[in-house]
Amino acid sequence: MRALNALFAQAFNDPSSYAANPPGDDYLRQWLSREHVVALAGFAEGEVAGGLVAYELDKFEQARREIYIYDLAVAEAHRRRGLATALIRTLIEHARRRNAYAIFVQADHGDDPAIALYQKLGVREDVLHFDIAVG
Repeated sequence: MRALNALFAQAFNDPSSYAANPPGDDYLRQWLSREHVVALAGFAEGEVAGGLVAYELDKFEQARREIYIYDLAVAEAHRRRGLATALIRTLIEHARRRNAYAIFVQADHGDDPAIALYQKLGVREDVLHFDIAVG
């Protein structure tokens, strides 16, 4: 997870979120043991080349769940080789085993590679995203 966090910090150009205040080992162990957390990593040459973090969301309207891809990144040196697609396909298999009916992800305007990947694998919905402050 530490290597994946470092990759996210670099790929998203966001070291303040992913590298400035890393969680301790106990926190990471507890987080990884949670049933609703999915963390996948792809390796190349013995190092983390890409990965994703997703969360299962149990629904109330039916006995089913959906999965939200929170973070997905591939190191620049390993892009355009199918790793992101392979990670999502692995997540799809996990979703089937977990009785999920959908996987969803958001992409930022201008992130054309991510948008192209997600359009290849799913149906695009144009929605608005809002962050609501809590403090």
